[in-house]
Amino acid sequence: MFSNLILGLSNALMPMNLIFIIMGTALGLFVGAMPGLSATMAIALLVPITFSMRPEAGISMLASIYMGAMYGGSIAAVLIKTPGTPAAAATVMDGFPMAQRGEAGRALGISLTASLVGGIISSIVLLTVAPILGWIAVMFGPIELFGIAVLGMTIIGSLSQGSVIKGLLSGSLGLIFSTVGMDSITGMPRFTLGNINLYSGIQYTVALIGLFSIPQAIKLVEVDAVRTSRSANKITDSILRSWKEIKELFPTFVKSALIGVFTGIIPGTGGDTACWFAYNEAKRLHNDDGSFGKGSPYGVAAPESANNAVVGGALIPTITLGIPGSSSTAVLLGGLMIHGIMPGPSLMTEYAGVTYTLLWAVLLSTIIMFFEGLAFTKACIIVTRIDNRLMAVAIVVLCVIGSFAINNSMFDVGMMFAFGILGYFMDKLSIPVAPLVVGLILGSMLDVTLHQSLLMSQGSWLIFVKNPICAVLLLLALISLIQATPFYGKWRAARRARKTG
Repeated sequence: MFSNLILGLSNALMPMNLIFIIMGTALGLFVGAMPGLSATMAIALLVPITFSMRPEAGISMLASIYMGAMYGGSIAAVLIKTPGTPAAAATVMDGFPMAQRGEAGRALGISLTASLVGGIISSIVLLTVAPILGWIAVMFGPIELFGIAVLGMTIIGSLSQGSVIKGLLSGSLGLIFSTVGMDSITGMPRFTLGNINLYSGIQYTVALIGLFSIPQAIKLVEVDAVRTSRSANKITDSILRSWKEIKELFPTFVKSALIGVFTGIIPGTGGDTACWFAYNEAKRLHNDDGSFGKGSPYGVAAPESANNAVVGGALIPTITLGIPGSSSTAVLLGGLMIHGIMPGPSLMTEYAGVTYTLLWAVLLSTIIMFFEGLAFTKACIIVTRIDNRLMAVAIVVLCVIGSFAINNSMFDVGMMFAFGILGYFMDKLSIPVAPLVVGLILGSMLDVTLHQSLLMSQGSWLIFVKNPICAVLLLLALISLIQATPFYGKWRAARRARKTG
């Protein structure tokens, strides 16, 4: 394990890989500062570009975009009261009031420092916990992997936007799409509609670009081009904060970072969940004077530390088990797959060079983000002033170029638009897209391990119950489904009411 850590560090510090980490972090800052865009969309758009790179460089750049966008979202949240990313939603509560009273630099400085602390803590946890879990997960066979795939599907589905039915519907749709193409066991074509372009299956990258980018472009056109009040869209004070102020906020940084790490480890949650957990905890401890919602520095420090800490936490199940911890890590898995690297426990052994480089890239991008944030935050204000319609056109153009470049095929472009329209209507119906992506990614593992397990048991389904590890995983999947149902919520509420009399 130690030799792999050294190998990953040496790879991450190679000049070319380091340049891509620096570029990815800077791009994440700008994307995060654009209201309405997200890290997931940026990663999906740039996955095709990484196809021509070495896997270590490409995946490190994508992870750096993820980290940079988490801080970048606070720029728009503080300056124009519009979260640049969903993970910055809680930052608006106190960041914008601080900017209105002339403390925009202070708010962004606290946000930047909190992001640094949260990112470093989550990176340390990632570097220490992931290798241990990866070593344990290597012992898993087809039966255990089937249990992991089922658990991943049920958790993602049940934790998506509070609707277990819609989450599972989306995940099932992803599973159906994952079966398109040649059967991996029998070699028979499935759901290809006689189209030879579908014999190799649906390109993950094409689907990801369409699902996350086209709906965003349409929404940018739909909203009014005039943004919210711009009375605070300037920075007049210093972004670099004093040691005295940092020391006072440091316990909040650490506590919120731990909240973010543990929230990120739970598949299906993300920065938008963690930021509110941390904000509420900080409010409980520091709202004696009623300053929260009026420009409290703790109200900026807590959510920003938590949402950057989510990055490392979400990567732990992604790397060790192949279960995406968030929609962004699901797209990262898609990036690995276009390089021929299959998700799952084998990532930590068969592809140790790429995986450990990714782990170190998260830590390096956190440190680089701090210095780039100090240098370029004021320049990022320009990004918040870009017209929505112009941004939408640029996104569509990049979508077409990215999807065409994969196989030089117009069929892929059409497929991308088809998934884009599907994603748009799913968003209108409040059906989460993340489970569909997870279904696409986990579907092939679910299909293959199911076949292999049934071959081992000569067709007996009892093999999944007789295997203790698989049985526990399936039980956890069942529990997660039950807890997500409205009936369980009503039962808990009724029980709580009885206890309180």
